[in-house]
Amino acid sequence: MARRLRTVGRDFTDSAPMRLVFAAEVSAPPDVVYRALADDVASWPSWFTAVTRATPTDAGAGREVRLRGGVRFRETIVATEPGSCYAYRVDETNAPGLRALLEEWRLTPEGSGTRVQWTFAADGTGLFRLVLSLGRAGVGRSFRDAVRRLDTRLATTTP
Repeated sequence: MARRLRTVGRDFTDSAPMRLVFAAEVSAPPDVVYRALADDVASWPSWFTAVTRATPTDAGAGREVRLRGGVRFRETIVATEPGSCYAYRVDETNAPGLRALLEEWRLTPEGSGTRVQWTFAADGTGLFRLVLSLGRAGVGRSFRDAVRRLDTRLATTTP
């Protein structure tokens, strides 16, 4: 990895200079969605196409993630609340301009399914923030597509 990022806690989702928040619904219950996010890390590339590889590290306390285009992250899991919240911060990356990043997946019951809310909380250089602002719609589309594929995957793999 090229650079170490600033260590942030979960409160960064409220105080980050850049916050992208997206939500979508899936038909699976929260505990099933949580297991797909937190326990089946290696399957992420099958439903989140921006991810080319995801590997648990440190006995499940961290992850290494590779994205399309060659971006790499080394992450620390900061929240594991089965059925309700999964969050991680990026400790090291090769992404230019990024200073801090925390992602939080909140799960809430919605009828017989789950409302999935993803918060992408970041800090970076002015250029990074500009690019992220301009790419907001694309990031949202990527999230919605990923959640739709996850919903399909869970419908075919959950008894």
